[in-house]
Parts: sequence; C-alpha cells; structure tokens
Amino acid sequence: MRKFAKNDEAFTGLEAAIVLIAFVVVAAVFSYVMLGAGFFTSQKSQEVVHTSVEQASASIEVRGDVYGYDKAKTGEIVGLQFNLALTAGGSPVDINKTVMTYATADTVQVLTRDLTKDADTLAVGEWTVIKKVGNNDTDNLVERGEQFVINVKLPQTLKANEHFNLEVKPAAGAALGLKRTAPPQIDAANLLY
Repeated sequence: MRKFAKNDEAFTGLEAAIVLIAFVVVAAVFSYVMLGAGFFTSQKSQEVVHTSVEQASASIEVRGDVYGYDKAKTGEIVGLQFNLALTAGGSPVDINKTVMTYATADTVQVLTRDLTKDADTLAVGEWTVIKKVGNNDTDNLVERGEQFVINVKLPQTLKANEHFNLEVKPAAGAALGLKRTAPPQIDAANLLY
C-alpha cells in the first residue's frame, strides 16, 4: 500500500496565474518593440519614396539642340549655347542653385555662374542665362512652360572630333549629363551631336 506524504512541490493556482501573467507581460513588451521597429522601418521607407519622387520630378532637360560656337573663327569651339526646361510633370528648379561641371579627357572643372554678364563678356569657365523664353515673371525658377537659354564659355577650347561632358546639377533632382562631340569641321556656329 502506498503512503501519501505531504508534498510541498505542488503547483497551485496562484502560482500558475503569476507565471501566466509574466508570460503575457513579456509577450506584450516583445510585440510592442517589434511593432515599433516595424513602424520605424515603414516610416523610413516612406521617406525614401517621397525623396526619390521629389528628385525624379525636379529634373531638367535640354530642349532643342546644343550649339558650339567659334566667333573668332580660330577652328576651335570656345562656347556652348542650349535651352534648359523642365521635364514633363517636373517641379520648378532654381537656376541660381544649379551647378555645372565641364569634363574632357584632360580636365574636369566646375564652372562659375555670373549673373552680371552677357554672352559676349563671359570669362573663360563661366556660364550665364542670356534669355528667358515663356512666362514674363522675373524669378530665376525654371517653371512649366519656360525655357532658359544658357551660354557657357568653355574653360578650354574644343578641337575637331573632341568629346566633352557638361553636367548640369540642380539643387534637387537628377543631374543632366550633356555628352557631345565637336564636328570634324568647326565653323562659326556648330551643331554638336
């Protein structure tokens, strides 16, 4: 026959409730942390999407052709002229905050913007807006329906068949790279392809 002895190792209902509450509290804290991390991640993803849409929508493009000129008829291109406009659905771009970088096989140089000069008085390595086509407002924002005629005095002359890249980088948005080649015969005005 078995003898029943007093056993103090039994698991009472109160102890079970305490353990259950502890598990619930730990699970609640863990789920709160996981939800917080999920919300943080989704918020960062949303910011990335908004930033990329803003940058993509604020880009500019060249309207028409890019021309190189040699007014002195030295047989080398000394300057460029082209029109900048917004891409379809783009947001306005401040031309004052736009940076241009000129690069050839031999050199890379950031060009300086000079607001006070016209196309004939630009110094080497400078660029300016010589005309605004479209709206009659006086701001320096490239807006829908507007074109800015840009004139660049190259930091070094271009010889026949020489390649160059002119990068136009607005303050917000994608950079526009103009990769062109000088023609085999250089005239006073040249269409660059």
